[in-house]
Amino acid sequence: MKTSNILVGIALAAAAGVAIGVLVAPEKGQRTRRRIKEKGEDLLDDLQHEYDRSVRQIKRKVETVYDTVTSEIGQLENTTA
Repeated sequence: MKTSNILVGIALAAAAGVAIGVLVAPEKGQRTRRRIKEKGEDLLDDLQHEYDRSVRQIKRKVETVYDTVTSEIGQLENTTA
């Protein structure tokens, strides 16, 4: 399963849980809507952070593989020359 699918699933589950929790709380509609908006913004911030962290990890791994492959190619070129 792709990491992006997992993150989307977690985000949707968290959003649904927050929405249900806020909606069943005994508060005025305006305050409830504000809380839903705030929780949604917090969730988006968390998702953006996780996305950025995942992209950084992937970039580091790609750079490592690139460096390894480049080094191996250089060694092969030196041995065949």
